[in-house]
Amino acid sequence: MNSFCVSRAIIRPFLLRFSANKWQRPFSRSRFSFTSSSAPNDENAKANAANEQQNQQQQSEQQTDVNLNEALNALKEENKSLLEKVEELNDSFKRALADGENSRVRLRREIDEAKIYGIQNFSKDLLDVADVLEKAITTVPQDAINSNQHLKTLVEGVNLTEKQLQNVFRRHGLIKINPIGCKFDPNEHHAMFEVDVESKEPGTVAEVIKIGYKLHDRTIRPALVGVVKRKQ
Repeated sequence: MNSFCVSRAIIRPFLLRFSANKWQRPFSRSRFSFTSSSAPNDENAKANAANEQQNQQQQSEQQTDVNLNEALNALKEENKSLLEKVEELNDSFKRALADGENSRVRLRREIDEAKIYGIQNFSKDLLDVADVLEKAITTVPQDAINSNQHLKTLVEGVNLTEKQLQNVFRRHGLIKINPIGCKFDPNEHHAMFEVDVESKEPGTVAEVIKIGYKLHDRTIRPALVGVVKRKQ
């Protein structure tokens, strides 16, 4: 027992000095290491989450680009289709406009022709009357007219009637075709025969059998003529 006490008395001061020296040393963070097993896992999780978020964002952007491209292509196709439709409608409109203008021109021409040539059939019927009057004047011999006052008066009346009828014809655009000595025109003349006349130019009208008529610029009855024969 005494031995234990002696030893304790010797060792205790030594321990106290050792402890005092130890705790009086400057504090160094390198002497201590604070580690945690969960820290690396948290950092990895955060990194994975960030990568996942970035991947999702990239995928979303890529999908958005794809959708935009698809929408743009669809709009281009729609625009092309609309342009073709507009061009088609424009062509149809132009054709309809041209048809309408042609119809108006044709209708205006028909109205004008109806005004001008509306009396054509009536004029043709009156031509026979004019022929009869002219024939009556030229048929009566001049000696008979001079010797008979009543006949002379009658012939003069017929002659005045024929002249008045011709004035009415001219007022309405009905003009005689009396082509004696003129060059033969198949649009206004109808050749009945050919004659040899040395003094006249070949191809000209030598004789008029029946006078023709034109209504304005339209031949409604060609003149019946004899034409000078062409030289062989």
